[in-house]
Amino acid sequence: MKPRSRTPFYIAVFLLIAAGVSLAVWRHLELGIPWLTGEQRPVWMIEARIDFEADNNAVQASLNVPDQPPGFRILSEQAASPGYGFSIIEKSGNRTAEWTKRNVSGPQTLYFKAQFIPDETALGRVPAKEPKARKVFWEEPQATAVREVLAQANARSSSPESMTRELIRLMQPDTRTQNTTLLVEEEEYLDLLVDMLNHSGIPARTADGLKLEDARRRQSLMPFLQIYDGERWLTFDPNSAEQGVPESLLLWRQGSASLLDVVGGDNSEVRFSMLRQTIPALQLATMDVESNGLGFLSFYELPIEEQSMFRMLLLLPLGALVVAFMRIVIGIRTSGTFMPVLIAVAFVQTTLVPGLIAFLSVVSIGLVMRGYLSSLNLLLVSRISALIILVIFITAGLSIIGYQMGFNTGMTVTFFPMVIIAWTIERMSILWEEEGAHEVMIQGAGSLFVAILAYLLMSTPLAGHLTFNFPELHFAVLGLILLMGQYTGYKLSELKRFTPMKVYD
Repeated sequence: MKPRSRTPFYIAVFLLIAAGVSLAVWRHLELGIPWLTGEQRPVWMIEARIDFEADNNAVQASLNVPDQPPGFRILSEQAASPGYGFSIIEKSGNRTAEWTKRNVSGPQTLYFKAQFIPDETALGRVPAKEPKARKVFWEEPQATAVREVLAQANARSSSPESMTRELIRLMQPDTRTQNTTLLVEEEEYLDLLVDMLNHSGIPARTADGLKLEDARRRQSLMPFLQIYDGERWLTFDPNSAEQGVPESLLLWRQGSASLLDVVGGDNSEVRFSMLRQTIPALQLATMDVESNGLGFLSFYELPIEEQSMFRMLLLLPLGALVVAFMRIVIGIRTSGTFMPVLIAVAFVQTTLVPGLIAFLSVVSIGLVMRGYLSSLNLLLVSRISALIILVIFITAGLSIIGYQMGFNTGMTVTFFPMVIIAWTIERMSILWEEEGAHEVMIQGAGSLFVAILAYLLMSTPLAGHLTFNFPELHFAVLGLILLMGQYTGYKLSELKRFTPMKVYD
């Protein structure tokens, strides 16, 4: 009979492993879940402080706040303003924090706090409709000067970006001509750049940025120039013509909307303070998953009690992998196929030494009682049923004794599966009668050794992190177990048997 081809099997195993690894990589890249525990992400806490004098009337204070600033993502926003009504209003592409209160007098202070996460992939908001250059009218002799300066910049450029850079260079003090000097004297420098660019057909506007430095207080915004190139808004330093948003710059205001408006108050001003913090990357990823509607892909949407249960269940495949490797490849004999996994799970709950003491105590006392039951010549079902009851009494007794002695070793032993322990005691007793105490010791020691190895793997923080946050990796574990199931070679523990067969030169 022609042997069945194993190619489909290996293809299926490869697809399992590839699917598990690919899904885990996707979850890491798209959802931001970190590979390692303890990873930290920087977060900037920005506080805007508004001070003004109220004139004993109703007050309405409006502060322009960021809306998808390039290079950053907004994590949280809050206001500290006792007695004031507060809301964030979105209108015409602008976001405004608004405070309101009746009958206010004297000095007033309002606070707006926001957390920002640096994100290189974060882009500014795409305009709902394409911006158009606004018309600007000039009177003579400014009109003639504008035409000559724009013509000179246009001759040296080939795109809106290069046109902007050349215009900024022409307007610098060390390169100014009679025309540029005339224009700067008549109008604010940045407003002049915006007007000239709009006049040339390039949509332009101003923006205000905040230079981020840790633990800085009472900072002011820095003015910047923005143009629209047909796809997105580009940012320029109006003094150096440098294009792009620096990593340490947060664009707080973009557009023509005013930064601060106070109705019912005078002498208003806004100052900014900042602080660099760090938060766990996993906490940040969890918040992002919940906010973007992908919570169904995460166990964090489950109740806390169920999360705890799955944290333990998802460790079982690792224990199964250890048992399969130790039995199939190494050749260690154990009492029962997957009893070491259950023992390892119990050790995870009890820690190793207390769990080991509890397990050995229950099994040892159980073997003694099993010897007495054997002398009664009971049927198998009755003997096992009686043994289960005795195991329950043993664990209860250990719990009481441990509690009275000030230890919780006896209390945690109740996690062990009673039926499985009863069957283990039964099998060890039969093995003792049939093959002697030596074989019982070998299988018992093998079970504990494999259980300890599985415990050491399952109890590592990295194992708990990966299995719970990347459950698809279990496809890869399944593929490895299937591959080991095809192994038919010698076990490592059997090599000693064949040592006399070595051929020496």
